[in-house]
Amino acid sequence: MARKRKSVLQHLQRWFFYVLVSFLLFTITPVILLKWVQPPLSSFMLQHKLSRNTTIEYHWINRQQISKHFAIAAVAAEDQKFPKHYGFDLDAIRSALEDKSRGKSLRGASTITQQVAKNLFLWDGRTLFRKGLEAYFTLLIELIWDKPRILEVYLNIAEMGDGIYGVQAASRYYFNKNAWEVNLREACLLVAILPSPKRYQLKPPSSYVSQRASEIQVQIQQLGGFDFYMNN
Repeated sequence: MARKRKSVLQHLQRWFFYVLVSFLLFTITPVILLKWVQPPLSSFMLQHKLSRNTTIEYHWINRQQISKHFAIAAVAAEDQKFPKHYGFDLDAIRSALEDKSRGKSLRGASTITQQVAKNLFLWDGRTLFRKGLEAYFTLLIELIWDKPRILEVYLNIAEMGDGIYGVQAASRYYFNKNAWEVNLREACLLVAILPSPKRYQLKPPSSYVSQRASEIQVQIQQLGGFDFYMNN
């Protein structure tokens, strides 16, 4: 009986080892490849296409072709500690949990890296399992990519309208310009709709979007610039 129990335990250990190795290979390999390779699609884009059976607008461009205004505006609006943190803004998480404990609705505290992890590899949702995977991929991305690459991918895959992904497709749709031709105000207007691109109106800009864009411009001035993105 003891020998049989030992055999079963060894079998389970081998099975767990194979599953763990397969999981690591399946998750780490694409993160390594995407450090240099253009993503053909993101998980969110694929889900959009399959669920609606519609086309999407997605045009990858290298970061040298992206107006620096987009980089500055995205960091100012979405993740001001992006150059310094390692994937998680602990202060923002703590503040969100404190607000939740006071009865307020749980607001998002996701960093740009977390949004890349979710949009590129996962699905929308609030389950602990999905959030755990998001944290795992966030750590992988921070370990393997540098900050300019993270921001480059983010600006290329973020949804900026119904079926419109990335700053190039969004610039063409909203302003009839390329992403390298967009000025600061236009970049701030686009970034202003990022929390909910299907809800906020940009064509023409709603009063909320216009006000939010002005707030982002003020935040950019307070940050005092954001040069390392363009210099890498």
